[in-house]
Amino acid sequence: MIRAGLLAMALAAAAPAAAAEDWRPIFNGRDLSGWIPKVNHRPLGENWRDTFRVDDGVLRVSYDRYEVFKDEFAHLIYRTPLSSYRLRFEYRFVGPQTPGAPAWAVRNSGVMLHGQAPETMSLDQSFPVSVEAQLLGGAPGETRPTGNVCTPGVTISIAGAPRREHCLSSASPTYPEGEWVRFEAEVRGGRLVRHRINGEVVMEYTDVRLAPAEYAQLGADPSAFPAEAAPLESGYISLQGEGHPIEFRRIEVLELP
Repeated sequence: MIRAGLLAMALAAAAPAAAAEDWRPIFNGRDLSGWIPKVNHRPLGENWRDTFRVDDGVLRVSYDRYEVFKDEFAHLIYRTPLSSYRLRFEYRFVGPQTPGAPAWAVRNSGVMLHGQAPETMSLDQSFPVSVEAQLLGGAPGETRPTGNVCTPGVTISIAGAPRREHCLSSASPTYPEGEWVRFEAEVRGGRLVRHRINGEVVMEYTDVRLAPAEYAQLGADPSAFPAEAAPLESGYISLQGEGHPIEFRRIEVLELP
């Protein structure tokens, strides 16, 4: 009886842990259901030149129907806003840079966290107000960490100190084009965000806040946001296209209490 009682206690203790790992896919591997595209200079919902498409269970950001890239920065936005959660997926860069895309966008993409509501984005808005987990790929012999942080329209703090740089590099190794990389973001409102690459924490920051002075640089409508530097506690996830082909798969979310 004692042994049976101990077993029952162990199972009861394990049940909450199992529930806490209730990951759910937010990409079905077949189509773009649950996601909405926003391409710069194009209306919300228009998947301009089939920039976003699905093949063989992989979500592709593709530019094979572009003759030249003309500032058409693109975001595929998950329709449901989130606050505290973990997001994970795998990504890899594939193929050449699109003609006309900026030099800094070579093997450059990202996932936007706590992004503004898609319906509030202006027609000619290049990036949503959000905090970006930047994804980079390196050429042979190049040092180029991934899982960095960039701040379009927001500010963050690291180790308690406010940072004003637009992008800050992580502690990750460099990963080459064609290699699948596992990314995870742990997001706890605007209080704490961690980036993991292949299971290792490479970036951590706190105190995500709006930066109203930066809205004009993005082409964002200031009336869609508070006038002050308010904490950014929730928002929308979006996958980015900046001119270099990239692929995503196994996109999952675990909501946190």
